[in-house]
Amino acid sequence: MSFSNINGRPLRVFVTGGAGYIGSHVVKALGEAGCEVLTYDNLSTGNRWAVLSGNLVVGDLADRERMRRALKDFAPDAVMHFAAHIEVAESVRDPLKYYRNNTACALNLLEAIHDQGVGLYIFSSTAAVYGIPSQMPVAEDAPLLPINPYGASKMMSERLLADLALADPSFRYVALRYFNVAGADVQGRIGQAYRNPTHLITRALKTAKGEFDRLQVFGDDYPTPDGTCIRDYIHVEDLAAAHLAALEHLLEGGASDVFNCGYGHGYSVREVVATARKVTGIDFMVEDAPRREGDPPELVADNSRIVARTRWRPRYDDLEFIVQTAWRWEGALPEAQQLKKAQLF
Repeated sequence: MSFSNINGRPLRVFVTGGAGYIGSHVVKALGEAGCEVLTYDNLSTGNRWAVLSGNLVVGDLADRERMRRALKDFAPDAVMHFAAHIEVAESVRDPLKYYRNNTACALNLLEAIHDQGVGLYIFSSTAAVYGIPSQMPVAEDAPLLPINPYGASKMMSERLLADLALADPSFRYVALRYFNVAGADVQGRIGQAYRNPTHLITRALKTAKGEFDRLQVFGDDYPTPDGTCIRDYIHVEDLAAAHLAALEHLLEGGASDVFNCGYGHGYSVREVVATARKVTGIDFMVEDAPRREGDPPELVADNSRIVARTRWRPRYDDLEFIVQTAWRWEGALPEAQQLKKAQLF
């Protein structure tokens, strides 16, 4: 899809958190589709070198004046909001941090774009809003019953969007509920580069590299076939494509909506570990550990709505391929960082 000729010029998209893992892949995809992109990121977990398209403004959404000035100067047609804290266990330990950043800062952004008259908005949400669903795969109309502050903070942000859209018909949005995002740019240019990675696939691969002495499996007594949690893993480039499909949906006059982003089937922690060992060829150490607070036994997406209502179709629905792209990125990570730093500093 191309957004290179909207009203006679490239579509302008303002992206918060565009230097982070998922945001940077979406920024790359937007640039490749012909958009003019401005990333607004405080670089708390993101990286300058990961922004492959457009320009970067370093700023925090809590800094209302700086954020408003960046929006006014850029005059976007659409906004995509990624900037958020995302660690479930941390949210249980420090809930106020999550409500402040994920909900209060989302309100700051919505107030600013509403004042400026920006009517198209894509929100980075999460399957954590469902809590422990009673049916699997879980559909978008399932009850929202988050079991941790991370999920609750995102649910509150979704409510803000729904209420604003109801009050202002000129404002339309899509909330994308991510399941477990993994993998890396298939060309190896960007990938997950958190300072303290908690995602299972990244953690497993870093253990294979020797960065950690063992991989902990949190809980082996869940009501699943092998006792470990089951998750729906979606390749980050398929997720990026879902954002462009959602934007296209809105540009074509589509109504505000909520879409699950997953493949519709899951893998257990032990199955992911086996795949990581196969891809790397390394029999790294695995240790059983107690359950973490806030982890549901199983989360698998019913993705029929996004397939029916947009042109999105997954391309990389293969766990081994997902792990291969992540492993390729892990191998190139130090060199890629040094290259980008040499270019930017």
